[in-house]
Amino acid sequence: MAKLERRLTLPLLTLYGLGVTIGAGIYVLVGATAAKAGVYAPISFLLAAAVVGFTGFSYCELGTRYPVSAGEAAYVRQGFNSRTLSLLIGLLVVSSGVVSSAAVAIGAAAYLEVFVPLSPQILTALVILLVGLVAVWGILESVALAALFTVIEIGGLGLVVWFGLASDPAPIANLIPPLEAGAWNGIVAAGLLAFFAFVGFEDIANVAEEVKQPGRTLPRGIILTLIIATLIYFTVVSVVVLVVPMSALVGSAAPLALIFESAGPQVSTLFSIIAIIATVNGALIQVIMASRVLYGLAAQGSLPAVLANVNGITHTPLLATGLVVAIIFVLAYFLPIGELAEMTSTIVLIVFAFVNMALLRLKWTGTPPTGDVFQVPFWVPVLGLLSSGGLLLAGYFLS
Repeated sequence: MAKLERRLTLPLLTLYGLGVTIGAGIYVLVGATAAKAGVYAPISFLLAAAVVGFTGFSYCELGTRYPVSAGEAAYVRQGFNSRTLSLLIGLLVVSSGVVSSAAVAIGAAAYLEVFVPLSPQILTALVILLVGLVAVWGILESVALAALFTVIEIGGLGLVVWFGLASDPAPIANLIPPLEAGAWNGIVAAGLLAFFAFVGFEDIANVAEEVKQPGRTLPRGIILTLIIATLIYFTVVSVVVLVVPMSALVGSAAPLALIFESAGPQVSTLFSIIAIIATVNGALIQVIMASRVLYGLAAQGSLPAVLANVNGITHTPLLATGLVVAIIFVLAYFLPIGELAEMTSTIVLIVFAFVNMALLRLKWTGTPPTGDVFQVPFWVPVLGLLSSGGLLLAGYFLS
């Protein structure tokens, strides 16, 4: 029977994480976060980064304790000794991937409309079909393509900063929020949306069976992804809110393109192409992740074994990938992008809470790690649990 192959190195793994993280959020959601936090949207991204950071270190340990597909399900199963809870968490992870892909596919279609005179619905369908075909191509081929797309999309964000700084931005002091409840309520509420922009680093854990030397490579990939993404986000969002009028920015499905409206058709066209690549890339990597979780759940005996079948030529789970693509089609056609993003953030925060609790239980019961494992202090999953739960509750009460 064909199996997954270990072909991913640290550079490819980091670009994989950056590809889904950056493509899934920054190209699509700046306008939505600005609608809640106004000019203080960059602070919402820092708040989200702080929440993600503690959980990221928990993933570093758990991902090296149990380097398997459907990682979160395996962590919860080991921590709580419950097949039912493990299956539930695994399905929530799949849900986060397909909902996120649907949101990003809608964003990709919004950028694609500039070039292709078709309806947004048809363009969204074409994007979803394309990422599905690439995802079944092969793990090295699809991740290598995603890595190339990631380099291109980071270059696009560099263009945003370059042109933004040349457009006489407002003073940087405007980004400092006052000590008023109204401003901070908006920042925290936007933090749940900004959190969506960081969704992706945990996908690294779900390709663990295809990573070379996972004990060393997985934690380094996670940490590098979070650091680089945070620096990029804060810089880009700061420039955008200081340059683009808030009335134009709020609610825009293609917010970063607004920076180039006065830059001439060549530059505007170039950026739109880069934005298409970035958003398609984000959807692609989430499809890869969700299909690997379905594969992993089936391999663990929690779902029908047929979903664990791996094609002997592509070495990818074809049926699992096809099921993921079909669900994305349905979601993209029935839910708006903002609702999809908030739904993704909520699902992932719930998963993060259980992942941190699983690590706490493993540490509390003294379950010793074996092999090459990245270990974190006990307080790391404690803060990961508190921060994830806090942002989840804050988003519920302030939305």
